[in-house]
Amino acid sequence: MTGFLMPKAKAHPDQVAFTFEPPVLDERPAVLAGLEQEIAGVVGTILASTPMSREEMAARMTELLGEPISRAMLDAYASPARTEHKVPMSRFFALVLATKRHDLFDPLVRKIGAGLLVGDEIKTARLGQLDRIIQNAREEKRKLAQTAPLIRSGAADV
Repeated sequence: MTGFLMPKAKAHPDQVAFTFEPPVLDERPAVLAGLEQEIAGVVGTILASTPMSREEMAARMTELLGEPISRAMLDAYASPARTEHKVPMSRFFALVLATKRHDLFDPLVRKIGAGLLVGDEIKTARLGQLDRIIQNAREEKRKLAQTAPLIRSGAADV
């Protein structure tokens, strides 16, 4: 997938496009080749599709990181051709947090076999886990009930 660029989607920033397809853990050689260009494409998509100005994004990132971030830096990060301007992970995280574009971050983490839940969405995953625990306990109870004797009560069991 070398040279792949994310489309300049105009999705609403609060609309997280989560897919329930399990991510594939792919560890083939060079499976992550071209990732820097893809990240640059995601940065470009964020810059083009978020209602904030680039100056506002840079200012918010500066606040989050405690280090100066400029519009020029964001523009450089968005250019796949400028390979000397790779986006440090902390700055990419700050950009996602500042713009709330988790929907564009999820496809990147899926490349390493993960999926992204945001905020209270983790509660939904926990509900699913609890449902599975309850289902497994009911199944265990059903199987055990087939062979479990009554416990002696001390009175003459009838």
